[in-house]
Amino acid sequence: MEEKVDIIMTTYNTDIAYLKKQIDSIVSQTYKNISLLISDDNSSKKEVQDILKEYERQDERIKVYFQEENLGYIRNFEFLLKQTAANYIMFADHDDIWYEDKVEKTLKKLIEEKVDLVYCNAQQIDEEGKIIKENYFKYKNVPLINGNSKLAISRCVGIGCSQIFTKSVKEKMIPFTDNVMAHDWLAAFIANENNGMTYIEEPLFGYRLHNTNVFGGRTLSQNLNKWKEKNGKSYKSYLKYRKENVIDKAYLNGAKMCLDYAKKDEDKIFLNKIIDYYNNIKKSKYINFHIIKFFRILGGKNLFKKMIKELIIFHFPIIGYLIFIK
Repeated sequence: MEEKVDIIMTTYNTDIAYLKKQIDSIVSQTYKNISLLISDDNSSKKEVQDILKEYERQDERIKVYFQEENLGYIRNFEFLLKQTAANYIMFADHDDIWYEDKVEKTLKKLIEEKVDLVYCNAQQIDEEGKIIKENYFKYKNVPLINGNSKLAISRCVGIGCSQIFTKSVKEKMIPFTDNVMAHDWLAAFIANENNGMTYIEEPLFGYRLHNTNVFGGRTLSQNLNKWKEKNGKSYKSYLKYRKENVIDKAYLNGAKMCLDYAKKDEDKIFLNKIIDYYNNIKKSKYINFHIIKFFRILGGKNLFKKMIKELIIFHFPIIGYLIFIK
C-alpha cells in the first residue's frame, strides 16, 4: 500500500481564484494517497469559508478546520502539524500552483535517499500565473544541500511550500517555542540534526508572488522600496532596516529559534557563535571587519550573489546605503 502523505495549508482572507487553483492542483496530483488539512485563521471573508466547506464536501481527503480567533500563520501551522498522522508531511501555501507530480517525485526522492527532508525547485509566477522566473533556486540563491550542512543551521533551507519531511521531524518540531519564527527553517534544521536532506532541481510548482505575500520571493530592492515608502531613505532609516528587517528578523531570530531545538553539542556551540556574530555586526554603523566569521557561518554552494549582498549589508553598511538606497 502506498504511504500516506498529509499536506497542510493555512488560509486567511485568501483570494478565491488563487485558493481554488491551488486546491485543484493538490487534489489532482498523480499521487493519490494524500490528505489535505486546511486551517482557516478566522477569515472575515465569508466566501473563503464557503469555498472551503464546498471542497470538503466534494473530496473525502480534505479536512477543514475553522479557527475561532486569529492565531497567526506560525501558530496555525503548529495547529495543523498536531493534526497530522501520516509518516510524511508537506507544507502548502494557499496561493501557489502545484505541478501534477510534485508529491510523487518528492516522496520518491525522500524514500530513496533515506533522508528526513527534501525540498524542490519552483518557477516564480505572478498574479496572473505567468512565469516570471524559471528557476527559483538560481533566482534566490537557495542553498543546495545533500546530507548535512552548517548552512541548515545558519540559513533557511528551502521554502516551506517546497518541502516534504518525515513524521520524525514533525514530532521534534512541536510544541513550538516562543522563538519559532519560520516553520520551514525549523523543519530543515531538525532534519539536518538527524538523517539530513536533499533537493530536486526540477521546478515542481509555481510559487506565486503578489502584493499580499507574507514573505514571498521579493528582491532586496523591492523590500527596500517598500520600506522607503513608509520610513524614508535617510541613513538612520537604512540602519534601522538593516538591524530590524535583515539581521534580527531574517538571521538572528532564526539562530535563536534553532538553539531552542538543538540536541547536538557542536550545533549548540555553532549557534552561540552565530548569535554573538549577529549581535556584533548589528552594532556597526559604518564598517565591521569581522569578515572571516561571515564566510565561516554563511558561505556555501550556490550562494555567491547572495553572499555579496550580505557581505555589503553586514560589514559595509555605509556602502550598502550608497548602493541600495541612493
